[in-house]
Amino acid sequence: MKYAKWTILTLLALIVFGFFHYTLPQHDIVRIVNTYQERQDLDDWTRIFWATPDDQATGLINRDVQFIQAVDADGDPRVYRNEDTGWHWPPYFKFDTANLQTEAEDLKSTSAAPQWVSVTHYGWRNVYFSTFPNAVGIKPVAGPDVTIIPWVNIVILTFLAFILFMLRRMWLQFRERMIDPVIEDVEEAWDSVDAQADQATAKARGIWGRFRAWLGTWKSKPRR
Repeated sequence: MKYAKWTILTLLALIVFGFFHYTLPQHDIVRIVNTYQERQDLDDWTRIFWATPDDQATGLINRDVQFIQAVDADGDPRVYRNEDTGWHWPPYFKFDTANLQTEAEDLKSTSAAPQWVSVTHYGWRNVYFSTFPNAVGIKPVAGPDVTIIPWVNIVILTFLAFILFMLRRMWLQFRERMIDPVIEDVEEAWDSVDAQADQATAKARGIWGRFRAWLGTWKSKPRR
């Protein structure tokens, strides 16, 4: 049971971590090299990694998606999709795909004259499943060594930690006031029943002992 408990807790922790890692905004310092549009098939399970714009039906099996190609300071390629999130999850309320694509096009640069930008995005890049993070914002920065403090993540995670702390306090108080007294009453009742059973057993043994002694008085004494 101990191993099963820790296995379940570990799986739950990984699921929660994966959810927040996918959903919360991340920042990449990159240099934009190209923008393009490509038709994507949405007829398999990987559809969950694509947005569902409010102006498009969910029954579509393919649609045109805009992409932003970039390179980081180490020369590693980064590819982002550029899709509206609308009123759907995650709640970024992004409706400016066309504007963001225009900004990305305007910020393109070469390795000889780099223009570094911070791309805010959510999601994962997986080459095997052809999934791409969704860019939600682009901002020019001074250079590739700029540090972006994730204030949004800090505020959200701090708030969630506070909520969990308060829920735990409420649970502990509820258990102390409502559950623990009931358990103590049950334990006391059980101890009382156990004590009564011991007394009844001792009493039965006493009665049986006296009965056997009485029977012994009826035994005939040996003749001399």
